[in-house]
Amino acid sequence: MDISVCIVNLNAGKHLIHCLQSLRLAIQPLSYEVIIVDNNSQDGSKDLIKEHFQNIILISNHHNLGYTSEINKAMNLGKGKYKLILNPDARLMPKAILNIVDFMHTNKKVGIVGPLVLNEDGSFQKSCRRGIARPFAVFSYFLGLAKLFPRNKKFTGYHLNHLDKNEINEVSGVSGSCMVINQAVINDIGYFDERFFAYQEDSDYCLRAINKGWKIYYNPNSIVIHKAGHGGSNSVPYKSIFEWHRSYYYYYLKHFSKEHSVFFNIFYISIMLSKLIFSEIIFMLRR
Repeated sequence: MDISVCIVNLNAGKHLIHCLQSLRLAIQPLSYEVIIVDNNSQDGSKDLIKEHFQNIILISNHHNLGYTSEINKAMNLGKGKYKLILNPDARLMPKAILNIVDFMHTNKKVGIVGPLVLNEDGSFQKSCRRGIARPFAVFSYFLGLAKLFPRNKKFTGYHLNHLDKNEINEVSGVSGSCMVINQAVINDIGYFDERFFAYQEDSDYCLRAINKGWKIYYNPNSIVIHKAGHGGSNSVPYKSIFEWHRSYYYYYLKHFSKEHSVFFNIFYISIMLSKLIFSEIIFMLRR
C-alpha cells in the first residue's frame, strides 16, 4: 500500500463527500486506502459513507474524543508507506498527492510535505506553511505586524509571508488540513501528542521531526481547496475557541518555556488567557 488517507470527521458530511470523491484523481496511479474516524457526527455522515464508499474503513465513536487521539488511531491502522493527514472539508486537485510523493521519493530526508492550500475563492491560506511559533513570531502575528511588514523576516516568522507562495521551500511547519508524512518519520518520533485535544498538534509534530533531523517542505506544485472552519470546529464553536488557545499555551510550555524567565512565562500565560476570554466574549456577542 502506497498511501493511507487518514481523516477525522465531525458533522462535515456534505464536505466529506467531495473530499473523498477528489482522492482518486489526486493519488492515482498509486494505491491507497481510506480510514475515517467519526466523532459521533449527528449530520448523517456515517450513513453517507456507508452508502457511497463501501471500501472505506470507518471507526464510529459514541462521543467526540477530539482530533489528535483519533487521527492517531487512523494512522496506526494505516498500512501505507505514506500517511496523508486530511481534513474532511478539504478537496484535492488532480495529482496533488502524486506530486508530493514523487517529490519525497527524490528527497530522502524530506519527512513531511504540505501543499499549497487555497480558500474557495482562490485566496491563499497562510497557515499552510509556517515557521516555528516562538513567542515573538506569535505576537507579531497576533498584533498584525506581519501584515504591516509582509516582506520583513523579523515579523513574518509565523506564516513566512516573505516567501513566494509559488515556490517550493523548506519550512518549519505545514498545516494538518493536508500533510503527507513518511512512515519512517512515525517510526522515528511516534505519533501526534495527544495532550493536544485539537490544534497545534501539527506544529508540534513538525518541530519534533526537525529536531530529529527530518526536513519539512511546502510544495505548491500540489494544490488543495480547504473550507476552513466547517464541520468539527464550526459545530462546537466555544470548545474550539478554548482548545485553540489552550493548544498555543501548551505548545509554548512544551517547547519554549524553559528558555524564558518565570516572569515572562506568567506574562505569556496572561496574554493567552486574556485573548481567550476576549475571543469567547466577541463570539458570543456576534452570535
